[in-house]
Amino acid sequence: MSKQAEIEEDWIEDELGVEESSELYEHFRVVVDKGQTPVRIDKYLFERLVHSSRNRIQQAADAGFIMANDKPVKSSYKVKGGDVLTLMLDRPRYENDIKAEDIPLDVVYEDAQLMVINKPAGLVVHPGCGNYHGTLVNAIAWHLKDVPSYDPNDPQVGLVHRIDKDTSGLLVVAKTPEAKTHLGLQFYNKTTQREYNALVWGLITEDQGTVEGNIGRNPKDRMQMAVLEDPAQGKHAVTHYEVMERIGYVTLVKCKLETGRTHQIRVHMKYIGHTLFNDERYGGHEILKGTHFSKYKQFVQNCFDTCSRQALHAKTLGFVHPTTGENMFFTTELPADMQALLERWRTYISNRE
Repeated sequence: MSKQAEIEEDWIEDELGVEESSELYEHFRVVVDKGQTPVRIDKYLFERLVHSSRNRIQQAADAGFIMANDKPVKSSYKVKGGDVLTLMLDRPRYENDIKAEDIPLDVVYEDAQLMVINKPAGLVVHPGCGNYHGTLVNAIAWHLKDVPSYDPNDPQVGLVHRIDKDTSGLLVVAKTPEAKTHLGLQFYNKTTQREYNALVWGLITEDQGTVEGNIGRNPKDRMQMAVLEDPAQGKHAVTHYEVMERIGYVTLVKCKLETGRTHQIRVHMKYIGHTLFNDERYGGHEILKGTHFSKYKQFVQNCFDTCSRQALHAKTLGFVHPTTGENMFFTTELPADMQALLERWRTYISNRE
């Protein structure tokens, strides 16, 4: 594999990581021969897993995906005769072709090389984990079904990055391999511009700040990512934030990503004590700030009903066009559910005062 291919593969792992899932799925299993001399598990699996580097196997072990006798082990684990080794991922094996499906798309921009899409909350980006149909990728395949050069099953074209199912906002799609390579390297080299709006629990006192901390799989809850205190674990992540509005017990913030790790904003904001509003995965669906009065509890429940997902929107996206060299910049309005949520809070606080 070329150096550029390695860069793109590592970047894709960050940006196109796994869809959220509540269980693990077996992708590989082997029983170690009884006469096997002790050897590191990463070396042992490298000799048996096709199309995988030892570095990728080590990363999988660090993330808790390599099991020995049904327990996660590190890459330094020494295998022994009779061990049952498995590779478990939080997406099922999926080998079917992506089918075009007539699903409406909000296309913000399109030319021969790329398209920019405003994804609604609730739409899964890519097939997997039980969502094999009705995804953004299926919708893109339909939209581009008359473009002879676009094959939705070709990894050299398509989505350049991803956002979570319940996050709304902007995504860029490459129509050609050249465009995907060019755009992918921009994300890898951190030269893109990405800004999110988020409503978080609590009043952030400082007007702006930066959160820096390695993000990896939470060792206490495998369905979460977390900031890991050990600098040797996880992946480097940096989020810059700026307060836009303080509203009673919540704060509207603008977040700029310097890196693109899985759940980065959700994890970093929780890390500093300001979990995203109604983020069920990270505890934001509980009342984390405010009073114990029943009227307040009912108000918050109404807010949860108004915006029934984490209050996070990928508002802006900027990059250099892969062929023209032009600086491209796109922005979107907050979706209706987040706008209504903010108005509820403003009205509540105004009436209280």
